Amino acid sequence: MMIPCPRRPRLHALNGPQPRRTFAGMDTHRLRNLDRPDILRAKLEREGVERTTLSFYRYVRLKEVESLRHELYQEWDSLGVLGRIYISQEGINAQVSLPTANLNRFRAALDAREAFANIPWKIAVEDDGKSFLKLAVKVKKKIVADGLADDAFDVTDVGEHLDAATFNRKMEEGALVVDMRNNYECLIGHFKGAYLPKADTFRGAIEEVVKMLEKKRRSEEVSKEPEVLLYCTGGIRCEKASAYLKHEGFTNVAQLHGGIIDYARQLKAEGLQSKYLGQNFVFDERLAERITDDVVSMCMQCGTKSDRITNCHEATCNMLLVQCEACAAKYADCCSPSCREIHQLPIEQQRAWRKGRSTRSTKTKAVNDPEGLRRRIREEEELLALNGTLHPQLTTVNPHPRTSA
Repeated sequence: MMIPCPRRPRLHALNGPQPRRTFAGMDTHRLRNLDRPDILRAKLEREGVERTTLSFYRYVRLKEVESLRHELYQEWDSLGVLGRIYISQEGINAQVSLPTANLNRFRAALDAREAFANIPWKIAVEDDGKSFLKLAVKVKKKIVADGLADDAFDVTDVGEHLDAATFNRKMEEGALVVDMRNNYECLIGHFKGAYLPKADTFRGAIEEVVKMLEKKRRSEEVSKEPEVLLYCTGGIRCEKASAYLKHEGFTNVAQLHGGIIDYARQLKAEGLQSKYLGQNFVFDERLAERITDDVVSMCMQCGTKSDRITNCHEATCNMLLVQCEACAAKYADCCSPSCREIHQLPIEQQRAWRKGRSTRSTKTKAVNDPEGLRRRIREEEELLALNGTLHPQLTTVNPHPRTSA
């Protein structure tokens, strides 16, 4: 068992230190990994085994979720599983990486639990074996943060599940294709001609799609409601979205079964033409996996064609953006000269700067105004040339600020 890094104890002024909960005689504090990312990354580099990245989900009623969480952590940790797993009373949502040699044992472990028996897997399209650094199994209220009141509509009344060939055919026949992902996900790849939400949350995307469909229904004289085809990364968000749309009165709703990930698998297996263009955004260390060679986005900093998506490396920013290789070098993997100046400080001074500051991306996940960003960069470069720094207050942590190229 990996020894966690020591942490400063929390003091409870009224009741004194609280005892840790135990599970089957084990300190549950140890049923998690607290090592720093650099230590985890080095360990993964040394591992030297082939890994497979896969995802799965299932809406199913689960009981004693806390105990189940501890059981799964112990069981999967012993199999070398890394990843992000959410469980709740409504089911499980998992994205994991594990040694390829342990796939059969992992399958058997899942099938041994009635709730997870025969749960379908979706294997990653591209896999460098470094999609996750640690195992994190978390208990949540919902397995997808959708912001919907599930008791207000029938969550089981979902749209028709379509395979890749049928989805392609219905697109050709004129069905309305709707992307149920956030704006930053569909930036780097999407189905040709799909409606792409501007919202950066799932709840916001659903509300936007409902308004769009209502407007379309009012503005068009049609004898038959057009068919709506939904898609997302792995299919899980479409389960809720299709049920919600049907609750809102849109009865002719279907969804891509298995999402973009399984669509790509079916393309290879059946020799189908891809109607999806570009990359598929994924929520792990890879950030994206390529489906086709099409590049459908451009660098947010210089405007050249690019679909290289990354996070700003300045830790208090961490904003997602599309950034070409040339701009990555120019701005030191940061979104702006302001972030670059902080990121290029010695690590001790960076930590002093970060103290007490919240991360910008906790409120907004991604840059959503590229032209505004380019304008900000021009203004910051002018100020930097004039003053030698964009952060005069840095003198408290860095007496000799240096200018950036």
